[in-house]
Amino acid sequence: MSMDARKFRILQAIIDDYILTAIPVGSRTISKKYETGLSSATIRNEMSDLEELGYLDQPHVSAGRVPSTKAYRLYVDQLLQAGRIHADDVESLRAHFSERT
Repeated sequence: MSMDARKFRILQAIIDDYILTAIPVGSRTISKKYETGLSSATIRNEMSDLEELGYLDQPHVSAGRVPSTKAYRLYVDQLLQAGRIHADDVESLRAHFSERT
């Protein structure tokens, strides 16, 4: 199993939502808030795959998912490649997330 474009789009939506709310993100939230064109069931299956790949964690059985450190690393790397984040901000993000691990 690998990270394809659909999984990456879902992961981006989860990270964006979690950054804004700090609440575990469920498939229904992604389905309703983001224009994925995917059903909640499909998103749930992709989230399960992302969890197996180490990009998501589930705090407890009935909770949504939260991004892992690995997910944030991928997210920041993609922002850097897209030129959407300044190098100084990268250091701030590293410092912030190194405190969490």
